[in-house]
Amino acid sequence: MISIRVSRTPIFVKQKKKKPARRRILEINVGALDRIVDKAAQEPLNQEECKQLKTSIHAMAARLKKPPPRTTEKSKELLGGEDGGGGVDNTDSGLEGGKANEAPVPGQKKKTRRGGRGRNGAASYTGATQVSVAYGELTSKSTCSNCEKGKVYDIEPSPLIVIVGMSPIQATVYYLQNLRCNLCGEVYKAVAPEGVEDVKYDASVAAMVAQLHYGSGMPFTRIEKLQKQMGIPLPVGTQYDLVDNAAAMLEPVHDELIRLAAQGEVVTYDDTVARILDEVVRPEGQDESRTGLKTTGIVSQVDGRQIALFITGPEHAGENIGRLLKQREQGLPSLVGMADALSCNNPKVPPGVDLLMANCLTHGRRQFVDIFESFPDECRHVIEQLGLVYLHDKQAREQGLSAVERLSFHQLTSGPVMDELKKWMEAQLPEKTEPNSGLGKAIKYFLKRWDRLTLFLRHAGSPLDSNVVERALKRAILYRKNSFFYKTQHGAEVGDLFMSVIHTCDLNDVNSFKYMHQLQQHEAEVRASPAAWLPWNFHLQLRPAPD
Repeated sequence: MISIRVSRTPIFVKQKKKKPARRRILEINVGALDRIVDKAAQEPLNQEECKQLKTSIHAMAARLKKPPPRTTEKSKELLGGEDGGGGVDNTDSGLEGGKANEAPVPGQKKKTRRGGRGRNGAASYTGATQVSVAYGELTSKSTCSNCEKGKVYDIEPSPLIVIVGMSPIQATVYYLQNLRCNLCGEVYKAVAPEGVEDVKYDASVAAMVAQLHYGSGMPFTRIEKLQKQMGIPLPVGTQYDLVDNAAAMLEPVHDELIRLAAQGEVVTYDDTVARILDEVVRPEGQDESRTGLKTTGIVSQVDGRQIALFITGPEHAGENIGRLLKQREQGLPSLVGMADALSCNNPKVPPGVDLLMANCLTHGRRQFVDIFESFPDECRHVIEQLGLVYLHDKQAREQGLSAVERLSFHQLTSGPVMDELKKWMEAQLPEKTEPNSGLGKAIKYFLKRWDRLTLFLRHAGSPLDSNVVERALKRAILYRKNSFFYKTQHGAEVGDLFMSVIHTCDLNDVNSFKYMHQLQQHEAEVRASPAAWLPWNFHLQLRPAPD
């Protein structure tokens, strides 16, 4: 690599050598270059001057030619244009842009509409207190005050949204009056207001701390500092004690989520690095040379719902999935396992479990994204073909097709695309492409895993990629980015429990704070029947019993 700065003083060009790993320093005087150029206008240059001028030009050209680092894999950024040349953006199983074969109008810039930037209406504030305000002297069916002939009726109310700021954890201090007889010494103490219990920390405190810490990645120390600034102290040790006690109350529901996840139709999983400071108890028989720690993210699709699980420890994703599948009931249909192509993601399947492994199409696409600058034409062809497959998948989801209907739709539309792509890849090796080149390795990656990458064309319900678990792992990564580590293995287990519960609530559009609060308030009922207190059915237990 050559780096250069342009100035009027001597500058240095650093060139990296292969062996030894040192940099050769070239000293270039811009003033001397000016004199060489002036001389060239009058007389021929000697050999030394030509060499100096050529070296400087090459250094500057190499610097300008170096592409900027890529920060996105979107098709429109790689292929150019508003729609990336193929009309699709397949980086997240959700596509942007227009139709695949829509031709742009010359001289007219294509407009794209981005959502999520408008104002939030009253319906968006589902967690706000709802208050109905009557007009006053008029009620429905009253005589109109204006014409004194007609009657007024209810129409759509006008929303007035009032948003106030407050501390995440609030407190109320009750000063209970004490009276004492000056003769007998009898003390009379005022009773707390109705509904106020003699408990310092309400169950909602643990729920909010868990939401901030494990749901939003806010460290305990940062919460402590914020609360101190708000005048409501909440020490770090107290915060952990609260969430630790709450975790014991939520454990029956967590165990039930694990059991249900093992019965799923599709299980998507992956790993990210983790860190625990104290010594970790490793499984018996594990190779002592393995010292790494992982957080495995799992998203299981069960009866149209999604369950998220997080497991932090010395075992990788394949081992954790194998342990999870031991709880799978016998006689269930085949289970689809979706992961990237790393060998550590291959689980040891228990007897009686039929597992169909699929590999992530996005990871396969990334092989060509990484070498796009070196093989632009070939990579463009692959990315555009895969973009069509994702476009078809988007159309299937927009039409609300069932798993079987989606399979038939992909076989009809995406099957020919993938067949053509396979023939194109096979034709490249070895006649047109060097097998050991970057393009050759990307093609071999795809062809070697072709059956797993195209399971969505043969099995109903199989996804195209593992993006759902990649998004789930962002929660663990956010926690790691802010808190850096877990202190103990037990602390990691507490974090896994809360992240599993919170992300499962998010996947099922449930308010995780209210859910965790209710579980603590009904601890006895939760322990007796955890299946009745899952995120999607717990509200049924809160309804008053019929007369």
